[in-house]
Amino acid sequence: MLGGEYRHALDAKNRIFIPAKLRDELGATFVVAKDIREKCLKVYSLSGWDAYIAPLKEQKRKLTEKIMRFLHASMAQVSPDSQGRIVLPQELVEYSEIDRNVVVVGCGDYAEIWAEASYEQIKSEIDLDEMIAELEELGL
Repeated sequence: MLGGEYRHALDAKNRIFIPAKLRDELGATFVVAKDIREKCLKVYSLSGWDAYIAPLKEQKRKLTEKIMRFLHASMAQVSPDSQGRIVLPQELVEYSEIDRNVVVVGCGDYAEIWAEASYEQIKSEIDLDEMIAELEELGL
């Protein structure tokens, strides 16, 4: 299970460090892709990626093609180097608005990569009482 919050810096070659705890779960090669809801990147193991896109493939072809194009056009399969770093393609860096400081967050079966400023903003918008009320409405 992927968990934790890790702060690192993007270097001049667009490399970021992926913590060993996450690399152990993600495997030797994993996927980094744009998130479709937020300006962050999603990180999946290869099997996790297949599970993520499986329900998308069951939708109407017109929608499926748009989403698959969006996700796969700039998606990267990456393998950490001997120091645990991966290279992010420039398009993914620009999409996620990463300039220097990065936050990597484990989210169970995937991880997220955020520009630090964006992550701090989204964290500040969390209303715990509202989330609890929504969960209770769902019977959770």
